[in-house]
Formats: sequence, C-alpha cells, structure tokens
Amino acid sequence: MILNDDRPSLKEKVGYGLGDFASSMFWKLFAVYLMIFYTDVFGMSAAAVGTMFLLVRVWDAANDPIMGIIADRTNTRWGKFRPFILFGAIPFALVGVLTFTTPDWAMEYKIVYAYVTYSLMMMVYTLVNVPYGSLLGVMSSYSEDRTSLASFRMVFAFAGGIASLAMVEPLLAYFSTFGSSEPDMKAGWMYTVMVFGLICSIMFYFTFAWTKERVQPPAEQQNSLKSDFRNLAKNKHWFILLGAALSTLIFNSIRDGSAVYYLKYFFAIKEIDIFGISFSLIATYLVIGQAANIVGVILAKPISTYIGKKNTFMYAMFIAAFLSISVFYLGNDQVWMILLSQVVISMCAGIIFPLLWSMYADTADYSEFTTGRRSTGLIFSSASFAQKMGWTIGGAITGWTLAFYGYEANVDQSESAKEGLRMMVSYLPGLGALLSGIFIYFYSLTDDVVEDINIKLRSGVTAVSNPE
Repeated sequence: MILNDDRPSLKEKVGYGLGDFASSMFWKLFAVYLMIFYTDVFGMSAAAVGTMFLLVRVWDAANDPIMGIIADRTNTRWGKFRPFILFGAIPFALVGVLTFTTPDWAMEYKIVYAYVTYSLMMMVYTLVNVPYGSLLGVMSSYSEDRTSLASFRMVFAFAGGIASLAMVEPLLAYFSTFGSSEPDMKAGWMYTVMVFGLICSIMFYFTFAWTKERVQPPAEQQNSLKSDFRNLAKNKHWFILLGAALSTLIFNSIRDGSAVYYLKYFFAIKEIDIFGISFSLIATYLVIGQAANIVGVILAKPISTYIGKKNTFMYAMFIAAFLSISVFYLGNDQVWMILLSQVVISMCAGIIFPLLWSMYADTADYSEFTTGRRSTGLIFSSASFAQKMGWTIGGAITGWTLAFYGYEANVDQSESAKEGLRMMVSYLPGLGALLSGIFIYFYSLTDDVVEDINIKLRSGVTAVSNPE
C-alpha cells in the first residue's frame, strides 16, 4: 500500500457525498417510479416490464466487474477513478432523459426503444458509479475515515432520494400541464428528468473537483487479471458481503418498486392531514422513509462503535425482516401504523448501508494483506454488481408478482391483486432482509481484525512479505 498520509477534510467528505446525492436522485427515481412509468405512461404490460428488468439488469450487472477491472488499470493525472465521474456526468444525464421519453410509435417499436434506452442508462450508470464506489477505498487507509466517508455518502444519498421524491410530483404536475389544458404525462416525465439531469451533472463535477485519491497499489504490483480473480475467489469475506448485499437490495428493490402501487391502489384515501395540513399519502410515505434512512445512517457510526459493524448490520436486518412481515397484517384503515412501520424499517435500512461500503473497503485491505495485491476497483465493482443483481431480481419479482395476481393499470384492483400488493410490501422484502442478516452472521472480519491489518499495511507488512 502506497499512500499520502493526510486525512480527508470536511470539504472532501461533502464532495464525496455529492456524488451519491446525484446518483441517488436517479436511482430512487428508477426504484420507485420506473415500473409504474412503463406500465401506466409508456404502456407496457407489467409482465413485459418485469422480463425487461431481468434481461437488461443481468447484462448490466455483468458489466460491473469489467468496469472495475478497467478502472483498476487506469492511470491519469487525476487518478484511477475520478476521471470516469467527470467525463461520465453529461452522458448520465442525457441518457436518463431518453429513458423517460415516450416515442409515439407502435408498441413493438416502443418496447425495442425501452430495451435500448434502459440498457444504455444502466451502462452509463455503471461507468460512473463503479469508479465512484471504488473511490472510497482509496481516499484513506484508516477504517474510521472510511466509515465516516461512507456515512457522508449515505446521508447525501438519502438526501438525494428525498429531493428526488419530493420534486417528482410537483414537477410532473407543472410540466404535464405547461402550455396545455389537458395533462400530458409523457411530456411531464421527459422535462422532469431534464431538471434532474442538470442537477446531477453539476453534483458530479464537484465530486471530481473536491476529492483526492491517496491509496495506491504497491509499486511492484503487476497488472495480472488472472491473479486478481484468483485472489478474489479466495476472499471468503467478499463472498459473504456479496450475499448480504444481494439480499439487502432485493429487500429494498421490492419495497421501493411496490410502494407506489400499494399506496395508489390499496388505500381509499389519497391524502392525510398533519397538523391541519393535507399531504399526499404517496409523497408522505416516500419522503418520511428517506428521512428515516438518514437517521439510520447517522446512528450507524455510534452504534457500530459500541457493538461492532457486524452486530449492528445483523440486528438491523433482523428487525427490518420482522417489521416488514408484520405489515401484511395491517389493514387499509391503519394508515398511521403503516407510516410508523415505514419509519422504523427505513431506519434499519439506513443503518446498514454505510457499514456495507466500509466493510467492502475492509475486504480490499484483507485481500492486499493476504495476497500482496490490491484490486480496489474489482472488489468494489462487486458491490455495484450485488446492487444491480438485487435490483434485477427484486424488479423482476415485482413485475411478475403484479402479473401473477392480476394487476391491471389505471383501474380498481381485484381482491387478488390487492393481496399481491400486500405480499410485495411485507413477506417478499422481509425474506430478503432475513437472508441478509443470516449472511452477516457468518462474517468474521471484525473491527479488531481490520484495525490490526491496517496497522500492518501502513507499516508495509503483509502476510506474503512476512509469513510469520
């Protein structure tokens, strides 16, 4: 490990966080609204969307390790990872707009358009976000800095999610009626995403400009792809995190993808009164979930300092699993209990994400210590891979479950369809959270072990150089 021993400043942590603010504006837009955009605006069937999500996202997830390999082997005056954030920002915004554009074509051609634009969107997302995630692993060699950076990242990520969810409906309402007496949701979506794209491009620039890469591979390390994959295959901690991350993203993806359907079609009321002011039920549910995520992120560091990253992660997922399953037994007249459950479950979800990213950085150190080689991009690309695959499986399950229970767009739903919606916000995500907690139970790279590894690496000692 070659490093510059200065520590990340507050400005640098903010700059790093802005990158996930930008990414999460689009990610939350995709997670919550893309399915319902394709079914209720674009005009595709739920089953067709579920299949598209599966096929496109599997292809996209396979690109993540490739992007990690490319980033690991990139050498510029700006570093390995930051150039991709700079030069990927504008394509990220432009392709995002195309994804939410509805051409006036026959349905078979529209489906081809959806596959092409959605595939491009996911590829550009990979181009920016694999290097962005990897950047955390090279900004500092200190575990506490990484947890702090991951916490900043997650606070800004959930803040970006709040901004996204709070802006969508007002912007849609404005742009869909701009210059027209009749709402045009197709135009509304296209112009709304243009606004998002502009904001995201600016945020990515500041991430590039305000961050610094300090940790470099050992000077004698050669670029051996075979060795990188062989070492990764021996890293049991990486496999455990991969399973936990995949399960967590299935949990999150199903909850996010089904939320708007659940609130739109299961509840008779569309607004709730808070202190005498009426708020949209959908917006309230989504925004308080994001706010609770931020509270969870803030709690992650003090709780994990007290009981350790592993225990914090595991208990949060078990609580989320129990409460998620409990939601199935709440009726459509128990709105406040639904909102309370959303708050607590979202806090649990917020707690685990900064820990997950920090733990990936720890596995990169473990890999370097045991093998003498550092492959930060490849290891962090697995995090993006798990994120995409979890989103893939969760999105496909959401679409197929809607179709299985007889969902039809923009009509009153049958009792069977309503039961499906209840399953999609309770048992299905609950099982994902439970599985994630079980994976982490077997994780043995504890905080004390990581600290010992970091001390040795900063002293230039590895298991390879000093087998004793």
